[in-house]
Amino acid sequence: MDHALTKRQNPIQLSGSIIKLAMPAIGEMALSTFVGIADTLMISYLIGYHALSGIGFANQLYNALIFVFTAFNTGATAMIARYYGEKNTEGMSRVAGQAILINLMLGVTITTVSAVFGRSILTGVFEMAPDVARVSLQYFYIVLIGQVFMFFSFSSAAILRGAGDTLTPMLVNGGANLLNIIGNYVLITGLGPFPEMGVAGAAVSTVGARVLAALAFAYIILVRHKKFQIRMLHVRISRPVFSKLFQISYPGGIEQLMMHGSFLLMSSTVSTLDTLSEAAFRICLQIESISFMPAIGLGVATATLVGKALGERDSAKAATIAWTASILGVLWGLMICPVYIFAARPIVGLFTPDSAVVLAAVPAMTFIGINQPILNFHVILSGGLRGAGDTMTVMIVSAVRIWVFFMPAVWVLVRVLDQGIAGCWQAEALSLLVVSGALVVRYLGKKWTRINVHADTEIEPVAKTA
Repeated sequence: MDHALTKRQNPIQLSGSIIKLAMPAIGEMALSTFVGIADTLMISYLIGYHALSGIGFANQLYNALIFVFTAFNTGATAMIARYYGEKNTEGMSRVAGQAILINLMLGVTITTVSAVFGRSILTGVFEMAPDVARVSLQYFYIVLIGQVFMFFSFSSAAILRGAGDTLTPMLVNGGANLLNIIGNYVLITGLGPFPEMGVAGAAVSTVGARVLAALAFAYIILVRHKKFQIRMLHVRISRPVFSKLFQISYPGGIEQLMMHGSFLLMSSTVSTLDTLSEAAFRICLQIESISFMPAIGLGVATATLVGKALGERDSAKAATIAWTASILGVLWGLMICPVYIFAARPIVGLFTPDSAVVLAAVPAMTFIGINQPILNFHVILSGGLRGAGDTMTVMIVSAVRIWVFFMPAVWVLVRVLDQGIAGCWQAEALSLLVVSGALVVRYLGKKWTRINVHADTEIEPVAKTA
């Protein structure tokens, strides 16, 4: 037996590598979430919960547009990670240049479409009070200015993560997020020489932060980074690279479309309750995102390390990485679960001074806590499969979860059984319990270790064996 290989596949030792790569990604998620929390607190305390609801609707549509159409980054991360494992610098640069070009083209297109149809979508999908709708539209159209810059930043971060660099995205996005927080307070309140802009100030600050992040990424990716040598010949449509990127990425785009579409419908269902419940719903989402950060970070690390291991032709190591990271996510979920259940009232109370909003949110917190272990497991194992290029399986499982179980359950629990916003997380628990087993079956089958992600040639990974 190959002792070195056995040592390398030791789950405890692999845990160290996973956590080391995940920590910057978790830090990035933490800073991003901190911005969301700061926004929520400032808007809730300085403006009011009507503004909180309006901005929540605008962000929901805005984020749906971004995450659906940046799915090409899923393929870019998987392909770059595989080339990284093979030490193929030219392959990494070609995929990176292609990903940047595609994201810029999509950014311009989606910004144009959003500017034309954003009002119709927002007012058509959501049942908003007039004051809430006014805030939502104002915020949406200002933030839209920074959308192309956001697309570029997402592609740059995905490229760097695929090459095993999770620290740089954390530093760039973290710095931009901290500037966003400062800008929010200054422009919302009119501190010093700046005008008091209210909701518009929060939007302007967000745009400014995204522009600065994009400029920093451009300098790092195109000038300074040693793992890439992106030249103009890389930043043009190349049929082999584009074809493979599309093949790997389009299931991720469909998955994101389904997820955000279901989220829009869920929010539309919640919007039929009342503005107070809608505000409580937004706060609960923000709180859930706090515990979600380690799962996202571990998912990013898992995708990179799985792709790299498969590039090294070591499928056994890739499988151990995916399973080990998923177990780490479950352990984190078990730790955070009782905190959300037994400290729900003081946690929600940090986000709003309104006792009625707190009371509306507390029942949902119990189920947010209960969901944590299986939600983390689902997210991280899905990340491992994406890193291998197995985006189709993840898409199919997500489709079944969302449309067969989750959305019907949301409608029944919220509208028929009158469970309020807690019904959304009850439905989440049901859907995750039902379909997570399918991911385990796929993982154990090992077919995902033999997926080809190369742009030019069909190369079958050869697994090392003990």
